[in-house]
Amino acid sequence: MAADRGLRGIVAGKSSLSLVDGLEGRLIYRGYDILDLAVHSTFEETVYLMWHERLPKRRELEDFKKALVQERQLSEEQLRLLSTFPKDALPMEVLRTMVSHMALFDPDRGDNSPEANLRKGTRLVATFPAFAGAFHRIRNGEEFLPSSPEMDHAASFLHMLHGKEPTPEAARSLDICLLLHVDHEFNASTFSARVTAATLSDLYSAIVSAIGTLKGPLHGGANENAMRMLRKIGELSKAEDYVVQALGRKERIPGFGHPVYKTMDPRATILKDMSKRVCEGIGEPKWYEMSALIQEIMMREKGLYPNVDFYSATTLYALGIPLDLFSTFFACGRVPGWIGHVMEQYSDNRLIRPLSEYIGSKDLKYVPIDER
Repeated sequence: MAADRGLRGIVAGKSSLSLVDGLEGRLIYRGYDILDLAVHSTFEETVYLMWHERLPKRRELEDFKKALVQERQLSEEQLRLLSTFPKDALPMEVLRTMVSHMALFDPDRGDNSPEANLRKGTRLVATFPAFAGAFHRIRNGEEFLPSSPEMDHAASFLHMLHGKEPTPEAARSLDICLLLHVDHEFNASTFSARVTAATLSDLYSAIVSAIGTLKGPLHGGANENAMRMLRKIGELSKAEDYVVQALGRKERIPGFGHPVYKTMDPRATILKDMSKRVCEGIGEPKWYEMSALIQEIMMREKGLYPNVDFYSATTLYALGIPLDLFSTFFACGRVPGWIGHVMEQYSDNRLIRPLSEYIGSKDLKYVPIDER
């Protein structure tokens, strides 16, 4: 049986969580177009949709938001553990460790029922930004700020990072960024979570698998690399020479191309407009202007469209998210999707065990060690 490198184009299972239409450039969450949700919905409402297969009623949404607020308060034990980590530890490594630690003390430990997993999922979604914010402040010698019960999820994230209440515009921009990252079919980290869940391991183990997968630079690190490239270029006038020369050396430009989309990633369309607003809002429009120029160059030279990572880089940077927290932010947005996929896997489970195409030798004869 012929194998395809990277399983490109191979259907590995069924899911009702999201649809990536690569030809039309559409992303659907539970039947709703991402362009519609980004205008009208919120991160919390979208999480509810992904887990319950429908949009919530007002009371249901308020109850879910209250549950998130209650769960995002870190314990003294968690804060002590965070303070023991090396200050130069990668935030994704910290997140991976904190999730494993969290599993040991979960009140629903050992219960793999749908109801228990919804409670665990709420704790995970709530604490991811808290872990990121707490570690960032601790490593910089700053006092940890507990989350405000008055703030929504995105606003609380910015508050815990920066120590001040964000503007409504900044909070809404980050909220949309989170919403755009919630799910994306069987991407590498989601598939990793489903493979782990298929063994009937617990939800926390599946999420740790997903974090480890997202940590790789070919998955979660592209937006960080894109922003590092823009900072290296520095000025709009230098962008074209940099990109053309890099392409001449056969180097990849981070944030371009996608294994599924054959046109503009719809998330990139939303983030491009947002990048322009937030970069102009902080008085540094050059980051957006350089990105827009590089998009033109890449289309001219390679016929490649930007993906979600390219304009998320300048958006997050303008919102004050540290570069090494970009992948952790990605995880904060994607964890509800991971959880939804794990619960879907449990609901109709079969062990995931593909075949491989053997390309090694077959007829070697054993040689005693003294004769080698």
